[in-house]
Amino acid sequence: MTTATEPHIQAPATTRILLLLGPPGCGKGTQAERLAKHFGIPSISTGEMIRAEIRAGSELGRIAAGVTITGGLLSDDLVNKIVRSRLGQEDCKGGFMLDGYPRTVEQAKYLAGLLEELGYPQPTVVHIDVPAEHLIARTCNRRYCPQCSSIYNIQSHPPAEPGKCDNCHIDLQQRADDCEDTVKNRLSAYVRSTAPLIDHYSTSTYYKVEGLGAPDEVFAAIQNHLA
Repeated sequence: MTTATEPHIQAPATTRILLLLGPPGCGKGTQAERLAKHFGIPSISTGEMIRAEIRAGSELGRIAAGVTITGGLLSDDLVNKIVRSRLGQEDCKGGFMLDGYPRTVEQAKYLAGLLEELGYPQPTVVHIDVPAEHLIARTCNRRYCPQCSSIYNIQSHPPAEPGKCDNCHIDLQQRADDCEDTVKNRLSAYVRSTAPLIDHYSTSTYYKVEGLGAPDEVFAAIQNHLA
């Protein structure tokens, strides 16, 4: 992985930095895609960057594969390096959305310092809340397209043709870590490390959104806060 130079970006006053919080399977990816398109900013998913390393078979990917398959999380140091490199890229100058980062209070503190260093404002935080029992069902029913990365749920958001991507018309796949035992492990890890972020950001620009509704309903609720 290449290491970014030490950029300093003086962001415009209108720059929008969004941060999505919520447990695995709450719909962050779906809402991130919609919000990024709505505001014209890139959606930055650390999860997708890590999966790309795994597919490439890099050293980081081999380490990540052994951790994520059991529902664990990569170290703060490795994830911070990935994020630092990404935020220094040209397409982030007008703002961006972070999906899946930070996961811990320590990562949040690192991010605050990094944003200040790069000349960005501190983030607006959107917390998507869904009860654990619904998350397990959602995640185990999740499927994705290996070509365009579109996400489906065979129960709540199925493709038009069963088992086929609406865009690419190829077979959908299930991630190896989208099984019940792994989901439970991921939720436990979330409660231990990520949930304290809610308290950390409670005095910031923070909004909590009920995530049990249909994707359109959740998106509308988020828009109401960000208007």
